[in-house]
Amino acid sequence: MTPIPLVDLRAQRRRLGDRIDTALLRVCDETNFIMGSEVAELERSLAEFCGARHAIACGNGTDALILAMMAKEIGPGDAVFCPTFTFAATAEAIALQRATPIFVDVLEDTFNIDPDSLVVAIDRARSSRLQPRGLIAVDLFGYPADYDALDEIAQQHGLWIVSDAAQSFGARYHGRHVGQLAELTTTSFFPSKPLGCYGDGGAIITNNDELAKCIDSLRVHGKGTDKYDNVRIGVNSRLDAIQAAILKEKLAVFPDELTARARIARRYSDELRNLVRTPHMSNDVSSAWAAYTVVLDRCDRDHMTAGLKKAGIATAIYYPVPLHRQTAYRDFPRANRNGLPRSERLAKSVLSLPMHPYLDETTQDRVITKVREFAN
Repeated sequence: MTPIPLVDLRAQRRRLGDRIDTALLRVCDETNFIMGSEVAELERSLAEFCGARHAIACGNGTDALILAMMAKEIGPGDAVFCPTFTFAATAEAIALQRATPIFVDVLEDTFNIDPDSLVVAIDRARSSRLQPRGLIAVDLFGYPADYDALDEIAQQHGLWIVSDAAQSFGARYHGRHVGQLAELTTTSFFPSKPLGCYGDGGAIITNNDELAKCIDSLRVHGKGTDKYDNVRIGVNSRLDAIQAAILKEKLAVFPDELTARARIARRYSDELRNLVRTPHMSNDVSSAWAAYTVVLDRCDRDHMTAGLKKAGIATAIYYPVPLHRQTAYRDFPRANRNGLPRSERLAKSVLSLPMHPYLDETTQDRVITKVREFAN
C-alpha cells in the first residue's frame, strides 16, 4: 500500500519540474546567488499578489518576525502579546529582543488568539509594570485571526499589530488579502508551507514606507547607502536568488493550489463532521489551509494516530505543548496565572491530516475511511 504523506512535495515537483529546472539554471548561469534581480522581481510579485506597497524577502520566517520586532524597537520592560498555541518562533522573536512575551489563550473554533483573553493579558502586563507595546497575531493553520476585534483593542490600548502569516499567506479576510491586515505581516517559505521554496525563506509585507526602508537595512547588517555604510545594528538575513527563482515559479500556480486546498478541505469536512470536530469555515474569511486540523473530542488520539500510521497515513500534532508550558517560556507571564485552558485542551486533542493541493479524491478517501474506522 502506497504511503500517504502529510504534504506531497513530489507531486508539485512533477507539475513544475521543468519550469523550476530552467529557473535554477538561469540563476546558475547568471552567478548572482545572493539578492540580485531574482529577489527584486519576487518581492515585486509578492507585493502585487497581496496588494501591498512593499515585500522584503529575508532568510526565513523566524527572521521575518525578528526583523519586525527590531523595526518596532522593542526592548526590556516592553510587553508584546502572542497566543500560546503556536510554534516557538513567535515568542522567540520577542524574547530575543529582551522584551517580555505575554501568552494569551485562543478560541477553540479558529485556534486563533482570543480577544477577551488579550484584554485580560493587557491588564496583567500593566499590573506587572510592563509597558504594553504590541501584539503578534498568528493565523494558525492558514485561517486569519479576528483582525476587526484585535484592531479595536489595539487602538484602545495604543498597540501595534504584527500578523504572523507563516501559515496563512494567500488567505483573505473580509475581502482583503493577508498582507493588508496589519502594519507588518511576516511569512515563511519553509518547504511545507502553502507557498514554499526548496530550503528556508521568508518575507515581511507592509504599506509603511519607513518601516520597509528600516527592514531593508536591518536584513543586511544595518546598511545605509551600501553594505559598508552601517547606520544601525542589523543582521544577515538575505534570501538566496535560487530560492527566489523557485518561488516565482510556484507563485504562478499558487492561486490554483489555493483553490484545490479549499476543495479538499470542504470534502474532508463534509465527510468527517459527524465524527470529529472539523475546522471552522466562513463565507467571509478564506483559509490558506496550511494544515487540515481536527479536534478529537470523542475518540482517543493515540489510538487514532497509531491506526493511521499502521495504514500508511501520515499525521502530525501541531502543537503538543503550549508555549506557556515549555521549559524555555514557562516563567513568562500569561493572561491567566492558573493556565490557559483552551490551549491546553487543544494541545491534547488536535490532529492534522494529510493536506496539499495534489491530494486526489481516491487518496483522500483512504484517509477518510480510516479516520471513520478509528473514530468509531
